[in-house]
Amino acid sequence: MRIIISPAKKMNVDSDSMAWESLPCFLDDAEKIMKWMKGLTLQEAREIWGCNEKLAVMNYRRFQEMDLRRNLTPALLSYEGIQYQYMAPMAFTKPAWDYVQQNLRILSGFYGVLKPLDGVTPYRLEMQARTGMNGKNGRLGAENLYEYWNGRIYREILDNSRIIINLASQEYSKCVEDYLSEEDRFITCIFGEMQKGKVIQKGTYAKMARGEMIRFLAENQVRQPEEMKDFRGLGYRFREELSGEEEYVFVKEIS
Repeated sequence: MRIIISPAKKMNVDSDSMAWESLPCFLDDAEKIMKWMKGLTLQEAREIWGCNEKLAVMNYRRFQEMDLRRNLTPALLSYEGIQYQYMAPMAFTKPAWDYVQQNLRILSGFYGVLKPLDGVTPYRLEMQARTGMNGKNGRLGAENLYEYWNGRIYREILDNSRIIINLASQEYSKCVEDYLSEEDRFITCIFGEMQKGKVIQKGTYAKMARGEMIRFLAENQVRQPEEMKDFRGLGYRFREELSGEEEYVFVKEIS
C-alpha cells in the first residue's frame, strides 16, 4: 500500500535533527530543472511562481546558489505546511519512521517523487508551473511539469499491492490519477463537514486532517485500506453511507 501526499511551499533547512538516508530517485531530472531555472531572469521566474517580489528574490537566490547533494534535510522534516505540522514527524517512533519510509511518498514538481528520508534542499516550484519558456540555458522540453514527468511518477510510486491512498491535493494527485489502470485501487480520502446535506471540504481543515491521518496510519502500522476507517482524529468519523470503493469520506462531528 502506498500513500501519496503533496509538498508544502514553505521549507526549512535542518541538518541536525535527523540524518537523510538517500538522494531522490529522479535527482538527474531535478538537476535538469534546476539548470533551466538558473537560466531564467528574476522576472521570468516570478511569473512562474506567481508570488510577491520579496518571495521571488529569496527563491531566485535559492536556485542560483542551489546544491542538490550537500547540506540536505530529510524531506519529511523540510516541508513546513499545515499538513506536516499536524503530522508531527519529529514525534514519530522508530516503527512509525520505518512505516512512512516504506509506504509514504511525497509528490513534487521539482523532485518528482520523494521518500520521507530523501535529502532535499528548499525550492519553490509547483506541479502546475508553466515551463515552456526559453531561458539562457535553453528549454526544459515540456510546456508544463505534468508533461515533463509524464507517467514516471505513477510508475515510481506503485508497489506490488497496487493500492494507492490519495492524501494529496488535486494538483498533485493528477500526475498519478491520469495513469491508473484497471488493476489499481486508488482511494481518495475526503475530510469535510455536512452543510445542507452535502459534504463540504475546506482547504485548511482538510490539510490538518491529512496530517493527522498519516500519523494515525504510521502509529497503527495500517496495512489495509479498511483499517483507515477507525480514524478519529480532530473529531472526524468515517461515514460508510457516503463512501465508496474510490472515496473514503470522513465527516467532522460538530458538538
